[in-house]
Amino acid sequence: MRLNRTLTTLAVSALLAACATGPLNPPAPAILPTALPPAPPPVPELRPGVPAGYLGRSLPDSLALLPPYPAKGSPGFARDQAVSRASQKLKNTPRYALASRDADLSFPQVAGTFSCALGVPVSAQDTPRLYLLLQRSMVDAGLATYAAKDHYQRTRPFVFYKEKTCAPADEEALRKDGSYPSGHTAIGWAWALLLSELSPAQADAVLARGRAFGENRLICNAHWQSDVLQGRAVGAGAVAVLHANPQFNADMAAARAEINALRGNGVEPQDCTAEAAALKVKIPGVE
Repeated sequence: MRLNRTLTTLAVSALLAACATGPLNPPAPAILPTALPPAPPPVPELRPGVPAGYLGRSLPDSLALLPPYPAKGSPGFARDQAVSRASQKLKNTPRYALASRDADLSFPQVAGTFSCALGVPVSAQDTPRLYLLLQRSMVDAGLATYAAKDHYQRTRPFVFYKEKTCAPADEEALRKDGSYPSGHTAIGWAWALLLSELSPAQADAVLARGRAFGENRLICNAHWQSDVLQGRAVGAGAVAVLHANPQFNADMAAARAEINALRGNGVEPQDCTAEAAALKVKIPGVE
């Protein structure tokens, strides 16, 4: 994989710009665990202040993993088109507002995506090891999509239909970045799998939130449904490989301790009413 070139694409570029706002050695949590996990060893960096992923170049090969995307004129593409048109009817709904927020991969904002599903706040202050885990696994899941993305260079729906997305500022970069598979979906589903492992009692809510995170790319007009479905496959592949990494496993253990400590102290996220209302709005025809 040509790592230097892929780092110029939107998803990872957003990560690099955003991670710089999230310290590698963040302040202590607001409520300390009774047995604080030891500090992690120095983290490799993609550039100063930006943590690298765990896997380096040892990523799952999305080009080998995935089938080609549905060709124009095929039944599969007809389904993609039908879902695309149905999803665009959700503008001016609470779900569209949530999709617009989910489009932003910037830290620290994106770190709180699963706070409501988990039932605890996720931030550099409250869960520093989990925060770092999300940063680093984001790199791995996002980059794992690029063997297929670069090969297929699929046209995105907003370009195909000459329309807009929920994030106009990103559109120029998205036009140059292949649609298949969805990097946002790979990242969101990887996070959902990791967090459901860290907090099994909340697995249903976490996995549902991870699915919605990817499907919100349909509402944003940035991806086809087949992009989203195969993005989940790549995210799962990245998680499978991550489990063979010792530092990842150490960070998982530390993140679990942070979550349990916050929950034990009765710390809850801020009001989740708006998110719950948004997630009740479903996309017609989504598989």
